[in-house]
Amino acid sequence: MLTKRIVPCLDIKNGRTVKGVNFVDLRDAGDPVVLAKQYADLGADELVFLDISATQEKRKTMHDMVLKVAEQVNIPFTVGGGISSVEDVDDLLHCGADKVSINSSAVKRPELINELSDKFGSQCIVVAIDAKKIGEEWIVHLAGGTIPTDLNLFDWAKEVEERGAGEILFTSMNHDGTKAGFANEALDKLSELVNIPIIASGGAGTIQHFADTFIEGKADAALAASVFHFGEIPIIELKEELKKQGIPVRI
Repeated sequence: MLTKRIVPCLDIKNGRTVKGVNFVDLRDAGDPVVLAKQYADLGADELVFLDISATQEKRKTMHDMVLKVAEQVNIPFTVGGGISSVEDVDDLLHCGADKVSINSSAVKRPELINELSDKFGSQCIVVAIDAKKIGEEWIVHLAGGTIPTDLNLFDWAKEVEERGAGEILFTSMNHDGTKAGFANEALDKLSELVNIPIIASGGAGTIQHFADTFIEGKADAALAASVFHFGEIPIIELKEELKKQGIPVRI
């Protein structure tokens, strides 16, 4: 059985790591390069960096950060934010990123997934999906969760797989930052629907929440931010408890 992955996420704004609740009320969480090295040393399996800045210098800032992170860590890391072309991905991979994450650009032009997968291989193309449950339906949102679309989470997930995505990063906007647990029902449905790995995001608050998303949600990886950034859940303790519960992890 494949080991389950623990993935700290660093949201980057103006070169700093930030964290909010339900995508708003951001607070500073530290230097992303320093945090990246700490997480690699402490047993994280992978890292995800999402540039949420809208500033014009975003791309240069991201390139500089990726280069610095690549020098410091020996685990795979994914970079997302503002990526909309083959050239963007080529640049980031050359800077040292292992994978890229696309979101709004994929919704606006789904062919981009095909182009990137054909050029670089599906193994390094992650499609991030931010969705909010409205009534009984999960609706895909864009631009950091600010713009609702006409897309249903499950229909879109199936399409991105068919277009060549190698992995899906699903963030429940309803759960983001609440520390009340992951959206396991939706994750379970996703895992039944697609045959590529699913990264669960949004809602981690306790060690048991991670166990639940692997067991009930059938997630392949679990991503979290504030519980790691602010020292609430040490990664090694998390993994040791998961192992006790029979969940395969790398220690």
